Amino acid sequence: MVSIVSKTCLFENYSFTIDYFCNLLYIKLMIYIEPKILDRINAWLTPAFDEDTQTIIKNSIANNPKDIQESFYKDLEFGTGGMRGIMGVGTNRINKYTLGKSTQGLSDYLHKSFPNETPKAVIAYDCRHNSKSLAKLVADVFSANGIEVFLFEDLRATPELSFAVKHLNCHCGIVLTASHNPPEYNGYKVYWQDGGQLVPPHDDAVINMINALEYANIKFEANNDLIHYIGKDVDDVFIDASVRNGDVGATQAAKDDLNIVFTSLHGTSITAVPETLKRAGYKNVHIVKEQEKPDGDFPTVASPNPEEPAALKMALELAEKEHADIVIGTDPDCDRLGVAVRNSEGKMQLLNGNQTMVMMVAFLLKKWKSEDKIKGKEFIATTIVSTPMINKLAESYKVENKIVLTGFKWIAKLINDFPQLNFIGGGEESFGFMVGNFVRDKDAVTSTLLACEIAAIAKSNGSSFYNELIKLYVEHGCYKEKLVSITKKGIEGAEEIKQMMTDARENPLKIVNGSKVLKLEDYDLSISKNMITGEVSSIDIPKSNVIIYYLEDGSQVALRPSGTEPKIKFYVSVNSKLNSVENFKSIEAELDTKAETILKDMNLI
Repeated sequence: MVSIVSKTCLFENYSFTIDYFCNLLYIKLMIYIEPKILDRINAWLTPAFDEDTQTIIKNSIANNPKDIQESFYKDLEFGTGGMRGIMGVGTNRINKYTLGKSTQGLSDYLHKSFPNETPKAVIAYDCRHNSKSLAKLVADVFSANGIEVFLFEDLRATPELSFAVKHLNCHCGIVLTASHNPPEYNGYKVYWQDGGQLVPPHDDAVINMINALEYANIKFEANNDLIHYIGKDVDDVFIDASVRNGDVGATQAAKDDLNIVFTSLHGTSITAVPETLKRAGYKNVHIVKEQEKPDGDFPTVASPNPEEPAALKMALELAEKEHADIVIGTDPDCDRLGVAVRNSEGKMQLLNGNQTMVMMVAFLLKKWKSEDKIKGKEFIATTIVSTPMINKLAESYKVENKIVLTGFKWIAKLINDFPQLNFIGGGEESFGFMVGNFVRDKDAVTSTLLACEIAAIAKSNGSSFYNELIKLYVEHGCYKEKLVSITKKGIEGAEEIKQMMTDARENPLKIVNGSKVLKLEDYDLSISKNMITGEVSSIDIPKSNVIIYYLEDGSQVALRPSGTEPKIKFYVSVNSKLNSVENFKSIEAELDTKAETILKDMNLI
């Protein structure tokens, strides 16, 4: 017999005995459940939790103890994209209690922060399973705490939620979404008064208030008088603002000559992108009908992530049929976009996030300069794992490039931190971009329009989106990036990822692919170390579990655990001079080979 815990009668109120569970686990699965996990489970077998929840837990203990461990071994955490996880019972799952507790803590913090006001919150949700009911639950908890709520009547894009926070003069906003994660996931993103996601000091303060609560403290009884449903009235204002910011000068003739294929990948963008393109004057928009209907199962794709070429397969097939110039696909909550354009051979080619960002930044900088708007008080922004080419663009136009941690909340925060400066635009390698400051999160609605404007203007000038990108490589240097993500699920996976980062920290690489490591930046330790002299300096940026190697040949390698998925990510950036557009193909092949060789040298592929 295996003894699970030293104490007995853990479930004494429920005619279950430790001996019963010991026998069951030993005979059926021989899986050991740690006492601290059993304590968490026991807490959920109390009257604070409904009977359905308790029944699911009891059945899982009896039939799937490994799953119950995964569900309770930790609390869900706020990562780079908020709180995201698998739906189900437990402290490590998205459910009415984990979201209720978070909303209760946020409610308490709102009252503390605005003691002489009636706080207001706006809530949106995406196409995922349970998003609508979870959004109503969040509204119920807010209203039970005396907070006025504006709840979207149906699914909406995340950037519209960010916009609505400021538009409705709310104190905070919530969107129920898990972005491009698999169908079993959902999530909870919190926005503050400025329309940006929670950042210091509010994030830690809210988390502390949540952690101080017991589940029994959650107020679930709604005050429906405080809940107001919103829809088209906000849609119209948001879409008009998107057109004002994303329509940057293409003539109507140029718009009429651009052939567009768009897919919402079963997500929320269908509520905003087609109408935005229509109001901006684009008529030749072909929507992938099989992916037009919102569906949390994402039935036509393995993953609704526009970063992955397979997600845009149907759109690319439609592009060939319709002879399209550009293909755009957005993720389920419409904050990321994937772009494919005709290359020099006339074939559709998917751009990576860095390439799309480079084009958008360069176009906006050129426009601002042509309008004599660059006065020395402007800036662009990107992240520590995005392409270094953005620095070259900033230098060329004599504007500052502010580099922040991964996660768009840090880019949005800059607008508040530097009110004396004008924000032009910014993005990150993971297919997110923000135009101006009217939305304070990555915005695939306005960015889709901007991408079409760039393509339309280029085509009207006898060029193309792709050719203009190559011209930038000739002017500023040819940069290519490659990302490798390694998935490590569950308790064991989390430990493996932790150990990989520890190994990299304690035994840093000195040579990569024959090139010396000149500098190492460790953002968790907040240090930059000269690997030749040993000199150490501090990094003035918030802590994050990221390590970056800078190589003698100008290459960079970064590694970081994902903040929203059970993955560790490795980013490689290589570059070379490009003397002419004609030489691009050969230089690109050399850089692709170099990036692959670096990854092989690190045993990552």
